[in-house]
Amino acid sequence: MNRTAGGTTVYLALGATDMRKSINGLSLLVEEQFELDLFTGNLFAFCNRRRDMVKILYWDTNGFCIWLKRLEQDQFRWPQSEQEVMEISPTALNWLLHGLDVRQAHRRLSYGSVA
Repeated sequence: MNRTAGGTTVYLALGATDMRKSINGLSLLVEEQFELDLFTGNLFAFCNRRRDMVKILYWDTNGFCIWLKRLEQDQFRWPQSEQEVMEISPTALNWLLHGLDVRQAHRRLSYGSVA
């Protein structure tokens, strides 16, 4: 999966998701529970209770795709929060998939002027 182009937003479903869900079940979660638009090309990531499996759902031109990664050892450092959904950058998703904690990344700063 190489969908980390600029302009793509990644939404993490925090907490555990039933990994028996496929396209239809995950799509319903995104639309009804999280109230997000599925057809934007953004990525929607889900993790299981053991934190050893991630599914990513996205719309690609004319259909839905699911990308899956299952770890044979170790766990993903999936963020814990009271929120249902967390918005991260594609870069942070790559860090997460490679075993890093997204909370360790520098926060984005925004300035209106150098003065």
